[in-house]
Order: sequence, then C-alpha cells, then structure tokens
Amino acid sequence: MSGENVYTVIAGCGRLGASIAGKLSDQKKDVMVLDCDKTAFRKLPCSYGGLTMTANATDIEKLSSANMKDAAAFIAVTDYDCVNICAAQIARKVFHIPKVVARIYDEDKVDLVNKMGIDTICPSELSEKEISNYIAIGGL
Repeated sequence: MSGENVYTVIAGCGRLGASIAGKLSDQKKDVMVLDCDKTAFRKLPCSYGGLTMTANATDIEKLSSANMKDAAAFIAVTDYDCVNICAAQIARKVFHIPKVVARIYDEDKVDLVNKMGIDTICPSELSEKEISNYIAIGGL
C-alpha cells in the first residue's frame, strides 16, 4: 500500500460494494474488498486493480490480515444490518479507522449506529429525500 494513497476496506461485494471498489480503484486508490462468498468478486469491474479476500466481515483475525490497521476508511455494505453494524464497530473500536460508514436498511437502527460514531447510509431515507425533492421541484 502506498503512503500517499488512502487505503479503503469494503465489506460486501454486492452491486454497491463492487461499484464503490471499482470507482476507487479507477482513481488509483488502494482497496481491499471482503466477502464471505468468493463468487461475489465476479461483480467487480474488469478494470479493478485492488485486492480481494474471502472472509466474514466480523472475523477480527481475517480483518487483521487485511491490514485493517492501515486503513483510512471502512465501508460496510453487506446485505445484513447486523453484520454491517458489528463490522463497523470493530473497524472503529478495534482498528481505530477514522472514517467508517455502514449501510443500514432499518431506519430504526440509524440513530443508534450514529451514536456509536459510525456514519450511516440508509437507502430508504435517501430514496424518500430524493422523491420529496422531485415533488418539490414540480416533478409530480
């Protein structure tokens, strides 16, 4: 990993995780993508130049071997809120990663996760805001 590059670890290689990884890789950023299903890495773009590791996002031993201590950012975008929350907590508390974000589907969990010092992205909240903006500018 180069010193001037930001090292980002992404947990979850679904459409969103693969897309983020591809964009960061295209920007010449150092990226490690973790997924417990090795076939998920097929979703990564052909141009992806980062690393992959078959691992559970909450396995501290595997996270250590992914050089989490060197990461400046951790993004948890698995399909499971509980995994994202737990992995984000590990990234923040065990590895002291400064930028940690977790995708949370259940809006009721967002405040709790934010109070843990973890940034959140909630797809339903984002959709709601965009639809409200669309209506406000005369879309409907």
